Amino acid sequence: MMRITDTVKHLIIINVIFFAARQIPDIGDTVYVNMALFYPENPFFRIWQLISHMFMHGSFMHILFNMYALWAFGSPLEAMWGRNKFLFFYFAAGLGAGLLYTLVNYIQFESALNTLFESGLSENGVLNEIYNKNEFNSIALQTANDIFKSHAVGASGAIYGVLVAFAFKYPDVELMLMFIPVPIKAKFFIPAIVALDLFSGLTGFSIFGAFGGGGIAHFAHVGGALIGYLLMLYFQKTQFKRWN
Repeated sequence: MMRITDTVKHLIIINVIFFAARQIPDIGDTVYVNMALFYPENPFFRIWQLISHMFMHGSFMHILFNMYALWAFGSPLEAMWGRNKFLFFYFAAGLGAGLLYTLVNYIQFESALNTLFESGLSENGVLNEIYNKNEFNSIALQTANDIFKSHAVGASGAIYGVLVAFAFKYPDVELMLMFIPVPIKAKFFIPAIVALDLFSGLTGFSIFGAFGGGGIAHFAHVGGALIGYLLMLYFQKTQFKRWN
């Protein structure tokens, strides 16, 4: 297996430091609230969360899988591209993930608000209901509440961009899922994983729910993959190609 490259190693160390800080009583909650990506109308939202959410993880397994993927798939790319191009790609994919996740939430939130307005509630009335109740008498109000209080954490969006780049550069490398022990070439495996996330995001049915995959921000994954795909097309047609 390939040795870890310097930039990937530093990214992993930073992620581990923030994960450790999250475990410290009192300090951990402050770190989490300031770094997780909240819905823009939520009072906890800060613009830097579009990037900072990439360094905050919700559980040990969450950070373990993401950092393993960063090492396994990111190191070959950094070795090929160098530090600057890899960092540009990584953060662009992570930012794209945060933006698509937020955009989808915005569309769904506005749709729920319109339904509630049609029922006679004012905007202040909706926000008051969201703030002060734990049980809701309509699907639209529940949806608005879930989005308003939602937050995304993790490097998964950036990792999905890295996975797409890996499939571009190493299409015939064989990969396996732990629960599907059959080797599949990267050029088939990675598009299939992205398609599963898109399916889950559109339908609300998570294929990975049975494996502890609840609460996955599927559209963040899709956003990272989409930016990764567009960047790879761009790299192939521009001056970046000389470093490919």
